[in-house]
Amino acid sequence: METKLLRIVEIAKSEPKMKFTSLTHLLNEESLVQCHRELPNKKATGVKGTTKEQYGENLEENIVDLVSRLKSKSYRPVPVRRMYIPKLNSNKKRPLGIPEHEDKIVQKGITKILNTINENDFLDCSFGFRPNRSCHDALKILNHYIEKKSVNYVVDVDIRGCFDNVDHRWMIEFLKLRIADPSLLRIIGRFLKGGYMEEGKKYKTNHGTPQGGVVSPILANVYLHYVLDLWFEKKIRKQCKGQAFIVRYADDCVSRMQTKCA
Repeated sequence: METKLLRIVEIAKSEPKMKFTSLTHLLNEESLVQCHRELPNKKATGVKGTTKEQYGENLEENIVDLVSRLKSKSYRPVPVRRMYIPKLNSNKKRPLGIPEHEDKIVQKGITKILNTINENDFLDCSFGFRPNRSCHDALKILNHYIEKKSVNYVVDVDIRGCFDNVDHRWMIEFLKLRIADPSLLRIIGRFLKGGYMEEGKKYKTNHGTPQGGVVSPILANVYLHYVLDLWFEKKIRKQCKGQAFIVRYADDCVSRMQTKCA
């Protein structure tokens, strides 16, 4: 899979408007076994309670069955287990979705594919959940803008409920700009619509991508690339009478402007 992904990187770089039509075959037995091994040990389990270690006891048989369901289009992710964690500097709690281990494997494989394609499109202003980029890198460039550039305004923005309010229709439309593989889009759509379990009751998910899902960070980055990063780059910067910059880490962003916008 790694060799094929490298080839996709080359094509994505050289042809920025290229749509990839055949990707689901990359979720084969070899690549999914690797995804299983790369997932961390001793993590919280989903609604079935299957641990990585338990799944690995019959790994070959489980993966063969998983690939068969993916090929026949009968694979459906299990609803995630909803739990809540404390929100930083707040009395409120943040919802977290814990997928089944098998679904984590598929999400891991999809994440590799999406990163390979979309990483070439993302702008330099975004730093969250990207290879070889960290919050420290975001702070460094932000300090550079503030200390070395003339600054009139600094705007600190936290998008309220970003992960919870992603519009599924627009999410798929953004993915379609680079992906024309209906099978892969169908699987992603099923993850988005997979629902969650809380106190023994299943709830539908008509919007949002659950925090805690392996594939959620890259989906959020794709979404925010189109609705925020490109909007700022192509519209806001052109309207400003002077320089304007934005630094985004996941759903937190800071923009600085030298002079007022028109």
